[in-house]
Amino acid sequence: MTNKEKINMLEEILELDEGALKEDTVLKDLEEWTSMAALSLIVLMDEEFGKKLTGKQIKEFMTVADILEQMN
Repeated sequence: MTNKEKINMLEEILELDEGALKEDTVLKDLEEWTSMAALSLIVLMDEEFGKKLTGKQIKEFMTVADILEQMN
């Protein structure tokens, strides 16, 4: 899966238009980056990538690239 495909998945869970996110997008600058988005990310990571995320890991994410790194 390409980074573009992964970013598209993130845009979908954040309910953003395609192309709205870039790897250097700062998460705290997004008003859509809420606790509900974090829960959706946890589910996405589990279902699509078989990875378990903790709250601590999510709090450490600063940019979209940080999330993409966990998806690998």
